[in-house]
Amino acid sequence: MNPIYILWATPRSTSTAFEWMMRMRGDMACFHEPFGEAWYQGDDARAPRLTAASPRKPGLNFDTVLKKMQAAAHEHPVFSKDMPQFTDHLWSDEFLSCFEHSFLIRDPAKVLASLHRSWTRSGNQEGFTRNEIGFDEQLQLFDILCNRDDKPPVVIDSDDLLEDPASMVEKYCKAIGIPFIAEALYWEPGSRNEVLWYDGDDSIWHETLKNSDGLKAQRRKSIEIDELPQNLQALYRDYLPHYRHLYSHRLRP
Repeated sequence: MNPIYILWATPRSTSTAFEWMMRMRGDMACFHEPFGEAWYQGDDARAPRLTAASPRKPGLNFDTVLKKMQAAAHEHPVFSKDMPQFTDHLWSDEFLSCFEHSFLIRDPAKVLASLHRSWTRSGNQEGFTRNEIGFDEQLQLFDILCNRDDKPPVVIDSDDLLEDPASMVEKYCKAIGIPFIAEALYWEPGSRNEVLWYDGDDSIWHETLKNSDGLKAQRRKSIEIDELPQNLQALYRDYLPHYRHLYSHRLRP
């Protein structure tokens, strides 16, 4: 069976653009948050804001997701982007051994600010819960893998990636043991149906990706954390040590 490469990210961390770049390679079967789909919409969904009216997909569950990925790996190498909070109940050695793990991290101030903007635009008055953000679970999974393997998994930082995409993608590819394909950093703008299971073609979550034509260098931006609501400022203080811990292990520009 071919490897299943999985990138563990938080929301709003450039992860779907990174996934799209991996799709553009053309040499992998790619999955978009398959465990997240089960977490929100599966028969055994675990998302915190589920109601009787929440969308469900009969026959979708965590077991069928893993089997589908493994079936694809019999034909091609597999790449999947997902979020660790969707799988924290599955972290046995047997489950974790199914994957080649890597992590994409982002400054929590930027994650929280982006989540706040997107949630406000969506009209959702409830906001998001702590375990939908995933910083706690990202840290926990990283430490589990460090202890299991006696070495840290590959970590890439969103700001480093956006400042010099070609260099950082090349470093990432070398670190996980796959060829670097420079052409994969560019694509045509347009619909991204492969990543739309959550809320369809009108999704605000992938609007930037839909209008983009590649991973291109961007100047680093700062966020004034004191301009965010008080509850997000508190989360930022909680998450900053998590981020700094993984940041210390990142691939260096």
